[in-house]
Amino acid sequence: MADARALALDRVLKAPRAAIWRCWSEPALLERWFCPSPWRCARAEIELRAGGRFRTAMNGPNGEEIDSTGVFLEIAPGERLVFTDAYVEAWEPSPKPFMTATIALADAPGGTRSLARAAHWREEDRKAHEATGFREGWGKCADQLEKLGASL
Repeated sequence: MADARALALDRVLKAPRAAIWRCWSEPALLERWFCPSPWRCARAEIELRAGGRFRTAMNGPNGEEIDSTGVFLEIAPGERLVFTDAYVEAWEPSPKPFMTATIALADAPGGTRSLARAAHWREEDRKAHEATGFREGWGKCADQLEKLGASL
């Protein structure tokens, strides 16, 4: 995919890779870090298999609600997650696909290298995602993920 349609956040998190994986793969843990504060992830559903559901419900401080439903495309335990909103469940197409996310984890000095990539179908979608605060929001989430992972 062309870089003009992708956004990425590459960080070394000061937490063990096994803990970071748990934070991505266990709904109760995902709910604790997945939205940038003061937003919160009110609900997470994770069926950790290709074609399995990945759904989050996010609530904002002013009553905003965002429900995101998608499926996992690839799972490599402890190493890689790929999910998309191009499907709403199983292989039922979404009426408005936005992105595919790839999360790659690897051991790094001092913790875990986390590469999160959001690939969009259109450059306009990438620009809109960036304009809504991708770097700041995903950066805050990475900080929250690091803190939670270090505490496990």
